[in-house]
Amino acid sequence: MKQSLIKSSSVLIFLFLFVISGKSQLYEWRGPERSGIYNETGLLKKWPAGGPQLLWEADKMGDGYSSPTVTDDAIYVTGRRDSSDILTALTLDGKKKWEVVYGKAWLANHTGSRCTPTYYNGKIFLISGSGDIVCVGSDGKIKWSKNHYRLYESKPIQFGISESPLVADNMVIASPGGKKASLVAFNINDGKVMWEAEPLDQEPQYINPKLIEYAGKKIIVTVMGTQIFAVNAKDGKIMWKLNYTGINAATGRVMKNHAMTPVFRDGNILIANGYNWVALKLKLSADGNSVSIVWENRNFDPQLGGTVLLGNNIYGTTHMSKPVDMWTCVDWTTGKTLWTAKWYSRGSVISADGMLYLFEEKSGHVALVRPDPSKLDIVSEFQITKGEGPFWAHPVINKGKLYIRHGEVLMVYQIK
Repeated sequence: MKQSLIKSSSVLIFLFLFVISGKSQLYEWRGPERSGIYNETGLLKKWPAGGPQLLWEADKMGDGYSSPTVTDDAIYVTGRRDSSDILTALTLDGKKKWEVVYGKAWLANHTGSRCTPTYYNGKIFLISGSGDIVCVGSDGKIKWSKNHYRLYESKPIQFGISESPLVADNMVIASPGGKKASLVAFNINDGKVMWEAEPLDQEPQYINPKLIEYAGKKIIVTVMGTQIFAVNAKDGKIMWKLNYTGINAATGRVMKNHAMTPVFRDGNILIANGYNWVALKLKLSADGNSVSIVWENRNFDPQLGGTVLLGNNIYGTTHMSKPVDMWTCVDWTTGKTLWTAKWYSRGSVISADGMLYLFEEKSGHVALVRPDPSKLDIVSEFQITKGEGPFWAHPVINKGKLYIRHGEVLMVYQIK
């Protein structure tokens, strides 16, 4: 009897240790830590003349500008069909597994879906065009849903809701803005409200907040209306805020259309935005409770395509800052613009295996680029010709494959 108890206890201890040591599975907007940098090796350093090999394509998933989310065993893509937002699950070879309507779509303008699914340990989190924050199981069944825009008396701004929810520990976090709460954290299992961050009476934005770990804290950094601010992910307390409009000190009308996820490294944060907004490098204090400005760059205003920090250089684009619609490289230490170069139009940028991948938004050209602080060094390029609408979905790289979404079409290329 005693030996049996000892054996049972040993098994339980082993199972407990296995569970707590298991690695959480998180797949989200712009890859690990929302950085735009995918942890891949052995990728091609040059493509064939017509581009890398197209492995397969899938269509009829609904119109959208969102990126696919690729996990170990499935691909999740959002799209708009009629007046509904739909989540489609595909196998890794492009066969449809299931689809589910998760909310009402945005129909006022640019009606494609915006939300890139956030996958965390078998659950998929989404925000619909009408403000529903939704948890869907990997079986395609909705686990819980609530309209946080109605709950917090907020409303979408000019171009609708474009947020991809953020997961921190056992919470999923969204940004309704308005007069009742800036950010809200929901329990991932049942949607129960865990905390509400102080309202700043600011409009919500199109930005996907950044979760950073610093000074023993998990901190959420984002932009809302006129404010750059940080929230303690543990309890929702606002740690610091900066008046971005005041720092910008622009004359005339400036659109408050913030869409750029902050970049973080070694206690420093990059905040940048289109529409002639100033780019800022901020330095966190030792305890993370305040920030100071390291530098400003008034000619670096990436609009929708993200930025990538490789080595000591930031790669992105300009929008309205002169010269407009250029690809650019900025020094991380000094904030000095190192070069600008014309290549079709502005667009999105990601990185993997030490290379840059550019996807320009007006005619769908894709480029493989060797990072260089002195010039735009394009190694290979090809053009996406399928699908309709602007090329706003950011590319994704997973296990040696390049995923590109355009309208209703998802294309997958072999790049390893």
